[in-house]
Formats: sequence, C-alpha cells, structure tokens
Amino acid sequence: MASRDDNKLVFTVSQLAGAARFTLEERFPLVWVEGELSNLRAPGSGHWYFTLKDDAAQLRCAMFANRNRAVRFKPRDGMQVILRGRVSLYEARGDFQLLADHLEASGEGALRAAFDALKRKLTDEGLFADARKRTLPAFPNHVAVISSRTGAALRDILSVLRRRCPTLRVTLLPVAVQGKDAEPQILHALGRLADWPSTLGEPPDVVLLARGGGSLEDLWAFNLESIARAIAACPIPIVSAIGHETDFTISDFVADLRAPTPSAGAELIAPDVLDWLRRAARLTRSLQAHWRHALTHRQQRLDGVTRRLTHPGRALQQRMQRLDDLERQLASVITARIGRAHHAVTLLDTRFRQYHPQREIDLARINVQRFEQTLARGVRVRISSSLAATASLSRALHAVSPLETLGRGYSIVATPAPPEKRWGTPITSIAQTHPGQAVIAHLRDGSLHCTVDAIESNAS
Repeated sequence: MASRDDNKLVFTVSQLAGAARFTLEERFPLVWVEGELSNLRAPGSGHWYFTLKDDAAQLRCAMFANRNRAVRFKPRDGMQVILRGRVSLYEARGDFQLLADHLEASGEGALRAAFDALKRKLTDEGLFADARKRTLPAFPNHVAVISSRTGAALRDILSVLRRRCPTLRVTLLPVAVQGKDAEPQILHALGRLADWPSTLGEPPDVVLLARGGGSLEDLWAFNLESIARAIAACPIPIVSAIGHETDFTISDFVADLRAPTPSAGAELIAPDVLDWLRRAARLTRSLQAHWRHALTHRQQRLDGVTRRLTHPGRALQQRMQRLDDLERQLASVITARIGRAHHAVTLLDTRFRQYHPQREIDLARINVQRFEQTLARGVRVRISSSLAATASLSRALHAVSPLETLGRGYSIVATPAPPEKRWGTPITSIAQTHPGQAVIAHLRDGSLHCTVDAIESNAS
C-alpha cells in the first residue's frame, strides 16, 4: 500500500485481495448454505471442487480431503445438499468462494435429529438395556428371514446358511425395505411371528431382520418407533443386520443382537455343521483314550487294594481302640475349655463391677448442674451489659437529636412540603428565598406558616 503526492491511497492487487479475504472471513465466520451441486471435480489430491447454485445465483466451493473423508454419501451433480463452511476469497484468481467442512444431503439433518431424539427416548424407556436382550439358540432348527425378496442381501444370507448348516429350515417373510410400503409390511411380518400359525409347523427359533446398505434416508424404515417397539415385543430373539458395518439404526439397538452385515448375521445364527462334526470326532477320540487310560488305572488300583486287603476284625479292633483314645482326648479338651471359660467369666464380672455405668451417670449429672449454673450467670451478665450499652446509646442519640435543639428555642425554616413528603427543603441561606415567599418554621411542638416580608443580609 503506497501513498501518492495527491494523498490517494493506492493498494496493490494482492493487498486488496488479502484485505477483502480478511473482511469476508471476519464477517462470515461460519455459515450454512443449501443448494444444488454442479461441476463437481475430485482431482488426485483428494480435494473436492464444485459449484453450489440455486435459481438466481451460484457459488464456488472447495472441500479439502481432511474434511470430505467424513461425508457418508457420494456426492453427484444435481444433488440437493446442505453445506457448512466459511466464506473466503481465493486470492490467486480473485474468486469469491466457500470453504466447506461439512456436507449432508438435504433433509438428512432433520432425519439425524429425529434419529437422535427417538434414540434418547427409547434409551430412557430401557428398550436398549442389555438386561432385556435374549441369547440366541446355539443350534436353531428354524430361522425366519425378514428382508426384500429381490435384494442382494437375501442371496448372501441364503448362501451362508446353506454352507454352514444345510439342514436348517429357512422361512422368508418378504417385505419392502424402503419407501412408504416398508413400515406396514415389516410390522405385518413381525406380527406373524408373534402369532405363528400352527399349519406352518414349529415357529422359528430366531429371526434375521436384514437389508443392504444405503443412505440414512434409504434405511429410515428401520429407524421408526413403531418398528422398534414391534421388535421389542417380538417373542422370538431377533438379529438386526441392517446396512454396512458403519450403519447404525434404531432396530440395531433394540434387537437382541446386531450384526455388522446381513452375511455376518447369517453366520451368527447358523452353526457351522462341518466344524461341529470335526469337533465331535475329536471329542470322541479324546473320550475313548480317556476311558482306556481310566480303565487301566482303576485295574492297577484294584490289584494294589487286593494285595493290601486284611481281615475286617483286626481293622475293627484298631478303630475301637482309636475311638477310646479320641473319647479321652475329647473329655480332657472339654474340661479344659470349661475351666478357661469360667475363669474368663469371673474376670469379666469383676471388670464390669468396676465400670458400672451408674458412676459415670452421677458424674455427668454433676457436670450438667455446674454447666447450668455457669450458663445462667453468663446470661444475666450479658443482659445487664446489653441494657447498659442501650441506655448509653439512647443518651448519645438524644443529645444530637434535632428535636432537642428545637427545645432550646431554635426553629427550622423550610419551604412548604410537597404532598408526598413531611417536610420541604430546609432554607439555610437568604439566597434560597425572596420577599413574599411562603415558608414554614418548624418548632419543637408545632409549625408556623409565615411569609417573607423582607430580606436582610448579615453583611449590611
């Protein structure tokens, strides 16, 4: 910035651009803008450059890689979005632009707020508590799958179930997994589980509620309160496998178990039959070896006991003699214990007589009487001192009272009092009045209403 001879302030281009950028960033530190995406570019740097526009204007935007990694959807031209960022100026080209740090599909913010509100509500009601979650059966015979008939998720589920447990009975309850028909169809399917018709055989042991991934709006049917409460009321354990591993829905929280993907949900439900057969074979071989070892060991012990076996009469004589010894030892121990207990009782009785509570009670009574007398004397002295101090303060106050001064022949001259006051303004100088003015002279026992006839200065 330079100053010419004619006092004109001249900026360089970079100075003016920098000043404009600083002004914009200070004036608009953080803004939310809604519009339509267009001209989206994503170079190798990972940054996004695009234009946000509406019917009347457009705005260049940039979103750097460290910010756009958190965006949960893939933006495309023509998409309606809501953007949060700060207004700036790209000085190299002089372009007015918006630097974005958050991007969401239009309407997703309201859905996210509704999701959080319902999650808090159901958490407070205890629908997500671990105490109400049920354990899945280790070896189910029948699984019900609630999912779309045409979705890829169903193909993945059936593939896993056939591979892990070919004998497992699978019943599909087809439903729409998004759109206006999703809620009534899912509720109907859950209602059928609660009232399983006997004509269809044994009811399912476990339920798999599944669909593939999608945006928050695509998964919204599984964030509805009605479906969450239907899942909680279902008498059969439910595994929720909605979306991808990073997707969470209200159904995931209220279900008995959450699976990160539909395929993972099928693996959680179906036991691996081949693995169990291999384990059973290993256990059979281990059990056979154990019983062979145990049988050999017990045979050896039986041979040893047979060699050591003696006549039962001699063993009985030994035990009878041992019983007599134990009887004598017991009598001796009991006599000694009784003697020690008697001695202890005698010592306790003596100590009890020395520390009888009546002595302490008498001493406490004497102390209480002494304290009562001391307190009474203190109260009397304090009252006398307070009365004397009060009388002294009363005399001092009376000595400086203006009423006492009036009693010695003085008066207070004041202007007439307004309605809301008892006295008017005291007149302390002749400059405060003039001839003909009405004044009031306040005496000790009343007031005189006067008129100023003349004014005379002491200087005269």
